[in-house]
Amino acid sequence: MKTFLMCDPRYFEVSYVINPWMAGNQGLENKELAAKQWKNLHDILSSKASIKLIEPVAGLPDMVFTANGGFVCRDHEVIVSSFRYPERQGESSYFSQFFENSGYRIRRLNSDIKFEGAGDALYDSNGRVWIGYGHRSDAQALDEIATILQAQVNGLTLVAPRWYHLDTAFCPLVNGYVLAYEQAFTSQSVNIIKNKFNDRVIWVSDEDANNFACNAVNIGSDIILNKASDELKVALSKHNFSIIEVDVSEFMKAGGACKCLTLEL
Repeated sequence: MKTFLMCDPRYFEVSYVINPWMAGNQGLENKELAAKQWKNLHDILSSKASIKLIEPVAGLPDMVFTANGGFVCRDHEVIVSSFRYPERQGESSYFSQFFENSGYRIRRLNSDIKFEGAGDALYDSNGRVWIGYGHRSDAQALDEIATILQAQVNGLTLVAPRWYHLDTAFCPLVNGYVLAYEQAFTSQSVNIIKNKFNDRVIWVSDEDANNFACNAVNIGSDIILNKASDELKVALSKHNFSIIEVDVSEFMKAGGACKCLTLEL
C-alpha cells in the first residue's frame, strides 16, 4: 500500500505571488471551502492508501503542498528541498524535522543549488528518475541527484511559467504510461519523453493542462485529479484507467492541485 504525506490547510492562504496562478488571487481564497476540499481529497486517498500528516506552521501557507518538501529517493532516504523563493524557505526545517523523526536519512544538495523535491523529481513505473528544471529547480540538481542515487536521471526543461514544476505537466502512471503537456517543455524535452515512453505517452490538451489534469495521484488503475475532459477520460479508459475527479479549485488559486497536496513516502 502506498503512503502519502499531507498537511492540513489550517494556515493556507494566497498572500504573495511566486507563480502566475497566484497573480490576482491574493486574499481571494475561501478557507472554509479549502478545508472541505482538502478533507475530501484526504478521505478519498485514505480509502486507497496510508496517510501521514505533518503539522502545519503559521506563516507558511504553502506548506500544504507537501510534494515540494523533499524527494524520497530510496526507502527511508530523502533529499530535502532547498526552495527558490524566501516565502517558502522556512518550510525546509519543518520537513527535515519530520523526516528525521520518522527515521529517514537526510540527503542535501550543494547549498547553492535550488531543488523543490517531488514537485520536480518523479519516478516512473520502470524505476527511472525524471527531473524538471528551469523555473524552481536548477539544472545542476541533475548531476547531484545522479551522484546520490548512483544512477542516470532524465532531465526535462520547463519553459512555460504556468507549469513551473514538473508535476504540473508530467505524471508517470503504472504500466509504463505517462500523462504530459507538450507546451510545458522545450522541443528537445518533448522528444526525450516520446523516445522514452513511445506509444505510452498520453498528451493532454490545453484545457486539461489548465485544469491541472497532469497534477494527479495514480494509485493502481485509479487516477485522482482535479478535473478531466471527456476526451481525456476516453483516452485513459482505453488503457484501463479510471478517473476520480476531486475538486481542489481553491488550491489552484495558489498553483497546486491533487499531486501538489501529497508527497509519496
